[in-house]
Amino acid sequence: MAERGMFGKVLLAGAAAAGAAAWAIAPRSFSDKRDNYVPSIPDVWYAHRGLHDAGSGLTAQYAAESGEYVALARRMAMKAGYGTPECVGPIAPENSLAAFAAACEAGYGIELDIQLTMDGQVVVAHDETLMRVAGDPRRICDLTYDELTRIPLYPTPSRPGCELAEPVPNAVEAPGLVVTPAKPPLGYYQHVPLFSDVLKVVAGRVPLIVEYKIDGSDWTPRCEELMEKGDALLQAYAGPYVVESFHPMAMRWYREHRPEVCRGQLIEPLPLGQTDVTYWAAGRLLFNWLSRPDFVACDWRSGGSPQVRLNRALGAVPVSWTVRSRDEVAECDAWFDHHIFESFVPDEH
Repeated sequence: MAERGMFGKVLLAGAAAAGAAAWAIAPRSFSDKRDNYVPSIPDVWYAHRGLHDAGSGLTAQYAAESGEYVALARRMAMKAGYGTPECVGPIAPENSLAAFAAACEAGYGIELDIQLTMDGQVVVAHDETLMRVAGDPRRICDLTYDELTRIPLYPTPSRPGCELAEPVPNAVEAPGLVVTPAKPPLGYYQHVPLFSDVLKVVAGRVPLIVEYKIDGSDWTPRCEELMEKGDALLQAYAGPYVVESFHPMAMRWYREHRPEVCRGQLIEPLPLGQTDVTYWAAGRLLFNWLSRPDFVACDWRSGGSPQVRLNRALGAVPVSWTVRSRDEVAECDAWFDHHIFESFVPDEH
């Protein structure tokens, strides 16, 4: 009898632990969605950082399909009025007005990232620094927007279809000596844009996935500033959009201040040895009790993970990032309802 009693206690403890885990990672409830009239994610393909002819994903690994993608980006950008056939360098680099206009012309949704400049302007850029996209080692948060307008993305001799920009003088050997040019460069170029200008270019033509870019696990007044300013721009925008972030507190902000907005938790389930405890826990959706997301956006390889499958069973919509070939789509399509893509032209188009 004592053994039976102990077994029962173990079962109850296991059930309680399972229940607590399910509660912790559960997404927003159906009744909450209904009461707040939360829209679903529009069912389109989402171009990662716009439809671009230079930038993320354009590596040798995907060369078999990326040529068609780059050609489409350039053709659509020129159709929208950016660049000319005579341009020898990129005309629609990632996260540029030209790349977003190209995606709109092609009919793709857009996934983009927002962050703050030194003077508190909301701009669209992914990385903390400009090194990868402009060959400039300085951080965006240390530059004003006026300075950013004089720093070209993927300046020549960068070529169409390249992943990395050529470093500017001193960028590698003496980064402290890099300064902003006094004047903008001559000829055609694109620079880091204001989020407000991106919204004007898109103008509701295609849906947006807007990522609030917050580096690190700390939640600071500057994070609050980004949330308030980014959301103010979105409230004035008439087109369809959803929001997402790796930081659960960013989606907690939307839960508290704008519950009618569809919100998503970005995750990257890295092993504990490759990241800190907070990022590791977020990658397993253990902070969903803070944000109660409507969708989960994860690396396409992680769609079959237990936490994502459980979240889908509980009502969350799974979104992949970032598929870069038809083979990758075929491998993961059963796990996801929507895809963020680059480096190839989806068959549906």
